[in-house]
Amino acid sequence: MSQRTDQTHAPAGARSRWSRVRVLAVAVLVVHFAALYWPRIDIQGPVTWTDKVVHVLLFGVPALLVLRAWPRAWPAVALLAVHAPLSELAQHAWLPHRSGDVWDAVADLGGVVVGVTLAVVWRRR
Repeated sequence: MSQRTDQTHAPAGARSRWSRVRVLAVAVLVVHFAALYWPRIDIQGPVTWTDKVVHVLLFGVPALLVLRAWPRAWPAVALLAVHAPLSELAQHAWLPHRSGDVWDAVADLGGVVVGVTLAVVWRRR
């Protein structure tokens, strides 16, 4: 018999919780891609590094939610990490009102690290 523990053997309440987390993860990924590839986005905030906080959140929240919804989704998180610098290159090359920034890519990768760290800590609790 398979030792895999998935939602098919979980109580009904756990299945619905997993379903909500998965729906939220997919919704956050849609927002993630829209924010990265929208033709023009201006981020203003109370401090000069507000933009970097947004980049950390744009990659950290999806990484956390994907690992909460699908615990074995490490390949998807690896794709997020690869996507971080590639999205900056795409913005620079193909979106006329956007520019790629090395520090945005660093913040994106930092977000992936934060999201993975939180998911691991959450799982161990």
